Amino acid sequence: MICATIEDFAPHLPRLGGVAGLDLGTKTIGVAVSDRMRSVASPLSTIRREKFTLDVAALLKITTEREIVGLVLGLPMNMDGSEGPRCQSTRAFARNLEKLTDLPITFWDERLSTVAAERAMLEADMSRKRRAEVIDHVAAGFILQGALDRLRHMEAARD
Repeated sequence: MICATIEDFAPHLPRLGGVAGLDLGTKTIGVAVSDRMRSVASPLSTIRREKFTLDVAALLKITTEREIVGLVLGLPMNMDGSEGPRCQSTRAFARNLEKLTDLPITFWDERLSTVAAERAMLEADMSRKRRAEVIDHVAAGFILQGALDRLRHMEAARD
């Protein structure tokens, strides 16, 4: 099930259970996961894209092993807030993924997530080679943390 907004996504999540964040690129998929309480996003791995069925098999293996209860896909909006070809590609990925999993899926505006990840790694004095290896799943961590913070804020407002 694809939820248009994080507000639509929240009611479909059980009280406990991790959520995965994805940074979809043309060559890789960065994956981050949260803890069961959905407090902290942790970069996990990068899936090298081959073809859709293999990519999704690798992703669903992670969701099963980590007992993931929902998926947040980074939506690469243009800086003016419009959607371009990369957003269309992400939405198409979600539609195809929806056919293969019962997990709720939503989107999170990922503008500047890669920039923030790059900045954090530079501040950590990470080598250029190491940054290239981990940028995708670190960016997925920034995407997921934004969504987790919003979910927590919504929950606090309800209480």
